[in-house]
Amino acid sequence: MWTYRQYRQRTPCFNYARIIECIHKGFFPELYETKSDLKDWADYYSSYFQTYIEKDIKDILHIQDESAFIKFVKATTSFTGEMLNYSTIAEICGKDVKTVKAWMSALESSGLVYLLEPYYNNFNKRMIKTPKLYFLDTGLACWLLGWNTPQQLTNGAMWGHIFESFVFAEILKSYYNDGIVKSPLYYYRDKDKNEIDLLIEDGEVLYPIEIKTTSDPKKSMVSAFRCLDAIPTKKIGEGAIVCLAKEQLPLVDNIWILPVNLV
Repeated sequence: MWTYRQYRQRTPCFNYARIIECIHKGFFPELYETKSDLKDWADYYSSYFQTYIEKDIKDILHIQDESAFIKFVKATTSFTGEMLNYSTIAEICGKDVKTVKAWMSALESSGLVYLLEPYYNNFNKRMIKTPKLYFLDTGLACWLLGWNTPQQLTNGAMWGHIFESFVFAEILKSYYNDGIVKSPLYYYRDKDKNEIDLLIEDGEVLYPIEIKTTSDPKKSMVSAFRCLDAIPTKKIGEGAIVCLAKEQLPLVDNIWILPVNLV
């Protein structure tokens, strides 16, 4: 699993273009068997998605309105990195909330999305209880949203959310690879809109992480970390900003600038 001790021992070379290319390409193994061009990339995801609907989803959900389901998946993708709002997605695809919840459960079961629960404790009644939605394969997300090149991805309004989804998915996979199905990952948000992108819980210690596309992170970006001091049952461990900086450096006491290639 991903730990702070591990990242401190890693020093791979930072390559911005390669990182963006990987996020856009996605992580299905078949895409890496040969050097694929953008046409192969688009053909692969088109074929994968149609097969997914025809063979997996239709059998599970008995979907009659395929066009509505496609709208649902695209709407879900467009809200990656945001708090889940079933009503908004239902309105976009023209279905009721009950149907959208069933469809979302199918996406979650098949590993396309992950619903990240907020960190909640009985000492703070002002905590938000809505899960955060992540679309896990960024290549498939780019294809669904029509971003056919890495440049379209980084120039788009959702670049920050896609980057966050990529970082989250990589950390999540580190737990899966260690056989840990229920990972100790959460996010933090209270009713004053203080938010921390990711919390890693390790016993009585919470490790806060902020995820930004910047290459020059500022101290203000981790200001919400102070909210964790109010949790009496937990200690606060080292924090980090995972970002596009080129080297690992201390930001402030106990908080590190962490290049994304170390994740």
